[in-house]
This record gives sequence, structure tokens and C-alpha cells, in this order.
Amino acid sequence: MLGAVALTGCERRTPLPPLPSTPAPQVASAPGVAPVDGPTLKAVRARGRLRCGVADDLRGFASRDVLGQWRGFDVDVCRAVAAAVFGDSRKVQLVPLTAKQRFTALQNDQVDLIARGGLSFGRDTGLGLDFVGVSFFDGQGFLVRKALEGKSAADLAGQRICVQAGTSNELNLTEHYRDATLRPVKVLADSEAAALEAYLAGDCDALSEDRAALAAVRASLRGADGHVVLPDEISKDPQGPVVRQGDSQWADLVRWTLNALILAEEMDVTAKTVAEQRDQPASPEIGRLLAGDGLGQQLLLKDDWAFQVIRQVGNYGEIFARNLGSDSDLGLERGRNAQWNATPPGLLYAPPMR
Repeated sequence: MLGAVALTGCERRTPLPPLPSTPAPQVASAPGVAPVDGPTLKAVRARGRLRCGVADDLRGFASRDVLGQWRGFDVDVCRAVAAAVFGDSRKVQLVPLTAKQRFTALQNDQVDLIARGGLSFGRDTGLGLDFVGVSFFDGQGFLVRKALEGKSAADLAGQRICVQAGTSNELNLTEHYRDATLRPVKVLADSEAAALEAYLAGDCDALSEDRAALAAVRASLRGADGHVVLPDEISKDPQGPVVRQGDSQWADLVRWTLNALILAEEMDVTAKTVAEQRDQPASPEIGRLLAGDGLGQQLLLKDDWAFQVIRQVGNYGEIFARNLGSDSDLGLERGRNAQWNATPPGLLYAPPMR
């Protein structure tokens, strides 16, 4: 038997005939498709300004300074899109919206764009909206008094936690503590402001919200040193610009404005150096980014659209630093919001400009 098996294993097989030597077929490139002027861009240009939804008085993201001027990360995203469309970042009407208001306002055509909304399956597929990129990686956390001596989310078992009702933050709390022997008590509030007021009044032991928002809240408090943002995150919360579905031209325009901000930082193009780098680009991609090479026409914009964005608003790193990072009173680390090729690397990444 063994010999038969061995003999079968050595059986000679007729070799296959060689493949004919023919040149590989040439694949024709896809024909260019002329861009179509979408309804949103038409309306924005006819109005003469961009209506852009931002956070409702959230330090670092969208708030007024002592002179009454709007400042923040969300504000700069809006200004960047206005610079792309009009060549003038000032042509923007900022519309402050709460977490409950923002998606409804976009659905009802009260704004043309939300500067930053949290991406999830239900929101992307069920609201008639499109998330066109990630501008900020965040996660839900907790603000507590140092006197509580809580070191982690596990220490909040049995404690009272203030959270805005009807939001994903409330759902995240329920899901995170579903297996806990002693679950915290949710103290529900109608708005972010009401949740903070309840926390400060002592009606709860912790405030739960996105960690970046909690850092902004803490920085605004008197006696900020008496409060701490715990290191835990109980959710993933990628955030970015949001537009209405059904207008792909406008979605492309907003998406590539964000990508231009990210690419400019990656290629070390800043507001101060952008003019010099347009005249003497250090790489072909920088040349395409700043001079356009006809790419702007695909967005129905002028070829210097990205140049104007960076010259007037700066690159992503400059926006982050002055509003949230090292040049701000929040002092947030870049963390996951660092470039993909930074040391240490983050998650920020944009497709090539070509």
C-alpha cells in the first residue's frame, strides 16, 4: 500500500503549454467628467456668504473673545471653506448650534455646512447627511472634582453623572456600564449648559462629554485646578465637516478644503511660507496644491483656492495649535490628531493632491 501511495506521488504529469508571449493590453484612462455646479455652491455664491454651523459657545472650538470676535477650531474650518469659495475667509456667517440643533439645522437648509459633527453609522446613513472627512479624533470622558479622588471611569460606579439627555453621550454611558455590578446614576440635562450648571451646583459627581469639550469647560472654570479630566475614554468619536446628501460637488469642495489643510501641514506649507512655496515649490505636489494645475476647476473654484485657504487661515497644525494646542490655554496634546508620519504618529491622513 505504501509503495502504491509513493508511486502515485511520483506520477509524471504532462506540462502545460507555455502562455503566448503577447504584450499587455493598454488600459485607457477614464474620461474626465465635467463638474456640475451643485445647488449648495450656487446658493452660497448668490448669497455672498457661507452659513456655517459651529459649536454653541465652546472654548477652543467656537466662542467670542473679549472683542466680540469669533475664535476657535470650528470657526477656522468655516473660514477655510469661505476662503476656498470666495477667496475671502471673512465671507462667512457663523451659526452657533447645540448638539441637538445642529443636524436638524443642516437638514432644514438653515446652514450650508456643519464644521464638526460626530460620525457614526446611524448618522451617516439615516439622516440624509454626508460626513466628508475626519478633522478631529475625540472620545467621551469625565470631568470630576479632585476631592472625589477618582482616578478612572471604574471609580465612578455608584456615583451621579451629569449628561445631556437624548444624545450619543447618554447612550455611551448606558452601554459602558451595562455589566457593572454598581452602575452610576445618570442625571439628565436638556443642554450642555444645563449639564454643566448641575455639575457645578453639586447635583452630580461627574460631568460626561467629549474629552476635548471637557478640557475647554475646565479651562473656563474658576478654580480650574480643583477639577480634572480623567484619562479614560469610553467611546470613539471621529468628528468632521458634515453636508447634506445629494450634492456631491459641494461635498467634494468641503472634503478637499479639509484635505488641503492636512496636506499643507504634512508638506510644511504654512501661512508665512505659502507665497514663497507657490513661487518655488519644493515638490510637484506642493506645486499642484498651491498653483492648482487646473485642479481647482474640478471643484468649480479658482486655481489658487488652496493657496488662499492656507494664506488666510493656515494649515491644520497652525489651526490646532492656536485654538486647542500649545498656543492656547487648553494645551491639548496632538495625540491621535497628529499627522500619520509624525513622531509619535497620529491618525491624521489625507489623500494625495493629483
